[in-house]
Amino acid sequence: MASLTLEGVTKIFGAVRAVDTVSLDISTGEFVALLGPSGCGKTTLLRLLAGFERADAGTVRLNRTVIDGPDVHVPPERRGLGMVFQSYALWPHMTVADNVGYALRVQRLGKAERRRRVEAALAGVGLETLAGRRPADLSGGQRQRVALARCLAMEPPVVLLDEPLANLDVHLRESMQTEFRRLHRETGTTMVSVTHDQAEAMALADRVAVMHEGRVHQVDTPQRLFERPADTMVAAFVGKGTLVPVSPIGPMEAAEGQCRAELWGVEITARWDGQARPEPARACLRPDGLALEPADTPGTVPSRVRAALYQGAATLVTVAPDAAPDVTLTARVAGADAPAEGARVGVRVVDAWILGCPG
Repeated sequence: MASLTLEGVTKIFGAVRAVDTVSLDISTGEFVALLGPSGCGKTTLLRLLAGFERADAGTVRLNRTVIDGPDVHVPPERRGLGMVFQSYALWPHMTVADNVGYALRVQRLGKAERRRRVEAALAGVGLETLAGRRPADLSGGQRQRVALARCLAMEPPVVLLDEPLANLDVHLRESMQTEFRRLHRETGTTMVSVTHDQAEAMALADRVAVMHEGRVHQVDTPQRLFERPADTMVAAFVGKGTLVPVSPIGPMEAAEGQCRAELWGVEITARWDGQARPEPARACLRPDGLALEPADTPGTVPSRVRAALYQGAATLVTVAPDAAPDVTLTARVAGADAPAEGARVGVRVVDAWILGCPG
């Protein structure tokens, strides 16, 4: 197990700063997810950690040892880190056991120790009975487990995961999320995963680093990231938040961490961090923080239903406020009991997070 420290790491490709002065501390045994839209720099950052790319500025430390810096670049094979690729990268002509043990054989590990590690790694991912099969005879989820077992057999201090579940269907993805969490808990290995899937990042990681245009905007636990986004980029990206302007009224005297604000002529109560900021105040509204009530209900925002998307246990209802017809809000309604398209409703703000100065 090991820690990773990045200090002002920058990587430039031509005129593009793919990674822009990123600083990040990853503790020993921690699972950190790098989350962001395509092109945000998360994969480049992972390649910098692995040693496949060299930083143009800044330093990367494994524990206290510099592995990338102005005068140092330790190559990938000497960093001792494990990596699980999105494509699995399995040898098609080798058996499962041979794939898992290939790197150990290259290292000229003794036959008995090699066998022990291969058997332990396969048992850890539940594939001990498939050791003699070839990759072509395996499902996508099984191939992913072989790739993970190959990495774990090396007993690396850090495991780097490059979109590890991207090629799996929804059901396999959910089962593998459980598998990754179990393995992380049992091995205590430091893990860093790249993903654009918010649900995956929230399910797997102890902390999530949200990236955009090469920069890390916020590093936090999944719960705090969702409930207390640090800026408008994080608020809009995580949890499909809708940002709308509000007029602050002031903090609530009896409730620490809450304030009153006016939204399209309706007073609402929202959460905030108690810090005054120079930018205009905005409220982050998410589907689970909105409730639909009959039209003209006091304390609700008059709106009209644009669309309803049935999803089994819930229906996502999109509405347009009368005061801002170009804005769309989405509310989650339990079951199929949703108003019809074109219906008049009142939107009640049950929960919201204020960014900016609330007074």
